[in-house]
Amino acid sequence: MKVFAVLLLAAAILLLHGCGEETKSDKSEDSAIPNPMGEITKMGEIPSFMSEGLTEDEKAALKEQIMPSDVGDENIAAEKFKALMEDARAGDPVAQNGLGVMYYTGDAVSKTASGQVLNTDPELAAGWFYRAAEQGYADAQFNLGLMYANGEGVPKDMEQAVELFKKAAEQGHVDAQNNLGAMYFTGEGVARDEKKAIEWFEKAAAQGNEEARSNLDAIQQSHSK
Repeated sequence: MKVFAVLLLAAAILLLHGCGEETKSDKSEDSAIPNPMGEITKMGEIPSFMSEGLTEDEKAALKEQIMPSDVGDENIAAEKFKALMEDARAGDPVAQNGLGVMYYTGDAVSKTASGQVLNTDPELAAGWFYRAAEQGYADAQFNLGLMYANGEGVPKDMEQAVELFKKAAEQGHVDAQNNLGAMYFTGEGVARDEKKAIEWFEKAAAQGNEEARSNLDAIQQSHSK
């Protein structure tokens, strides 16, 4: 199960186009690392990129076509969660990663020691991502890298994020490749190395990643000036 979208793209493009000198205090949340989002939507929803510009009737028709018939059935959802938890506890990295997604997005309910219900639980999500990442599961390495990059559920640690993105990127994870290229380009968590940045952008672009292609185009334009 893939999880989250690309990070650092906005920062990379912003720097490449030279939009003035930028200090940490000047950075908006949009130009920093965005919250993980990407391919995961709430249960019963259709992805926003598919529904953009559609009327409510058209959205309903699309949902009817692409959604499983049991979406929204709480009993079935609970059964699926129970099965996922059993597989995760048994050591299945795919289930562990999927469980981490559910705790991150709030599709899985968790509580504090005092019984307070949490809408999302990034610490628990990071814990499950860690278990799967330790088994070499690329999606979990990528997700845990995002958690470290954002400081969600774990202390913010860009160097650790780079290491995790690198492990996922070396397995061919396209978003990790693009993110790693961006981090090499900006020098966040790793020594700045434009050559390595281009290499990783090229790997991601070869897999059809449009953000990586845009980054390569921006680098080329900056060199032609």
